[in-house]
Amino acid sequence: MKSTQAITTLFIDIGNVLLNDGWDHAARKRAAKHFAIKWREMEMRHGLVFELHEEGKLTFENYLDLVVFYEKRSFTRSQFRSFMCEQSQAFPAMIGLIKMIKKQYGLKVVVVSNESREINAYRIKEFKLGGFVDFFVSSCFVGLRKPDPEIFRLALDLAQVRPEHVIYLDNTPMFIGIAQGLGIRSILHTGYKSTCVSLASLGLGLTWEGENS
Repeated sequence: MKSTQAITTLFIDIGNVLLNDGWDHAARKRAAKHFAIKWREMEMRHGLVFELHEEGKLTFENYLDLVVFYEKRSFTRSQFRSFMCEQSQAFPAMIGLIKMIKKQYGLKVVVVSNESREINAYRIKEFKLGGFVDFFVSSCFVGLRKPDPEIFRLALDLAQVRPEHVIYLDNTPMFIGIAQGLGIRSILHTGYKSTCVSLASLGLGLTWEGENS
């Protein structure tokens, strides 16, 4: 087993790692069906503005104006906002895993994620992510989003850690490749069990057995 002495920090994504991807293609399609919105037009409009929204350069109200409420609707902004938030679900086993890894090895946990400000804030509060995450390098807070390597460099600077002392968990192969290119050891997350095995191979094995999500 590899030594854990050099590992001090865990970088981790939120969407499809700790929680589901709360406002992805499938969630938007459910919203279009639920509220009887023309799906193709809504998705086209989303595609034009979502990067600005995730970088915090377009407010939530502006996003709704451009993607949903560009014409009169039979539902309210509050109803649509509630529906959006309700799409988020936690992966309890993964959250438990990260909590245990942090406690057992005294690691700093840093979220590096692409999310809009309102969704990100809701998910942090609703699922109590702040209880075990030291800080959040979210695209909406820092004006950068993956795959830009600068968001990883910023996370390293903020954490005051060298790349070789970090392990990064993400479910997107491209983002894993970018992190590895910066010298960050990375794990492509495909499921709870495989991630446990990968962490153990890097010296971060658990002394307990969690349940698969």
